[in-house]
Amino acid sequence: MTATQVSDLEAQLSQLQAEAQSAIGQAPDLDAIEQLRVAFLGKKGKISAVLGGMGKLPAEDRPRIGAKANEVKDAVQDLLDRRRADLQAAAIRARLDAETLDVTAPGTYRPLGRKHPLASTIDRVVDICVGLGYTVADGPEMETDYYNFEALNTPADHPARDMADTFYLPDGNLLRTHTSAVQLRYMEEREPPIRVVAPGRVYRRDTVDATHAAVFHQIELLAIDEGLTFTDMKGTIETLLGEIFGEVEVRFRASYFPFTEPSAEVDVKWKGRWLEVLGCGMVDPNVMKSAGLDPEVYSGFAAGFGVERFAMVLHQIDDIRRVYASDLRFLRQF
Repeated sequence: MTATQVSDLEAQLSQLQAEAQSAIGQAPDLDAIEQLRVAFLGKKGKISAVLGGMGKLPAEDRPRIGAKANEVKDAVQDLLDRRRADLQAAAIRARLDAETLDVTAPGTYRPLGRKHPLASTIDRVVDICVGLGYTVADGPEMETDYYNFEALNTPADHPARDMADTFYLPDGNLLRTHTSAVQLRYMEEREPPIRVVAPGRVYRRDTVDATHAAVFHQIELLAIDEGLTFTDMKGTIETLLGEIFGEVEVRFRASYFPFTEPSAEVDVKWKGRWLEVLGCGMVDPNVMKSAGLDPEVYSGFAAGFGVERFAMVLHQIDDIRRVYASDLRFLRQF
């Protein structure tokens, strides 16, 4: 190979360096940079193609062309690295600009929500009961006749069913009339001692008026253990009512419920008059047997009340229908 041919190889390498410099400087993104790296520095790249003619060079000229080739490779690699760094920095700046928050801009106002008076009453009662050592339990709103009536000592021909007429479903199930079924299910699954509070929605086919609704909320208490007496129930209820209503006079009146014996209605003296607030009693032995418990060993008491009644007393609400109307003028008071 002549000196002219050696000079031609050097010129080709210099031309490739200039071409690479121009192309790399105009590369729009990192993918383009990678493509240029392969085009110029890859095994089948342009520089490798030029160096393919080195085998025809005299031995004394090869170091000269090799040094020039390495110089061009280093220069192209340096151009690639700098352009890649510039593009990465630009991408970071663009992302920061796009994600930057203007902390001086006025925020979007979203008014704070408020607890519904029924929800706040339930939370208040449950908090008190949990503080007394009770566990919160829940159960299905669609119940079987067995759990809603039969196992609670209310067979099909029992007149007490007339007081709890409800909505029956085509499959024979019904919408529960009380949360007592939750207590029974809880008793079946656990051994005494039991302390449980069961809040939930219940259904009865009542005529809607200022004090009655077909759908309302109820909370029931249940305690099962050895040696529990009516006195234990009385003390628990007086403590609960005292926490809810403050220092009020409480009285117990004899009453009847099919699932408790003896049973009582409980009144509180509120603003100078007596108000009936809940029903209670000692768990009937037949109910204990339905749950698989021996009434000769265990005794217990239960109490239940309507959440709406408590909320109406506490907040001086004159009509139960107001708590279901979703009228913001009413709800914003609480």
